[in-house]
Amino acid sequence: QVQLVESGGGLVQPGGSLRLSCVASGFTLDYYAIGWFRQAPGKEREGVSCISSSGSSGGNTAYADSVKGRFTISRDNAKNTVYLEMNSLKAEDTAVYYCAAGTHVGWTTWYKIGRYDIWGQGTQVTVSS
Repeated sequence: QVQLVESGGGLVQPGGSLRLSCVASGFTLDYYAIGWFRQAPGKEREGVSCISSSGSSGGNTAYADSVKGRFTISRDNAKNTVYLEMNSLKAEDTAVYYCAAGTHVGWTTWYKIGRYDIWGQGTQVTVSS
């Protein structure tokens, strides 16, 4: 069964850190660009970050302006896992975080939901004192 499973969410105080994991099963992440998205209550799902597939341009990363300098995306192909390290968390980072995989993402369209074929179920991140 092809699926992505996110974990690592939770409750954290402002200024704190969390590391989210996205584990793939039933397929190999190497050939996919992986995106992290988030959706806050009452808001649309938005792109947070993306890492390219492990091809000739493997390892390229992109970030939304709102998280640049605070979040870091990385991949461990041996573990079929992508991570999102989140530091200096703010209340506005509170959302359900999803990872997604796609083979035709396009580097200028990485933030578009329709570019991704496989989605996880999401993990809740709450930033509150």
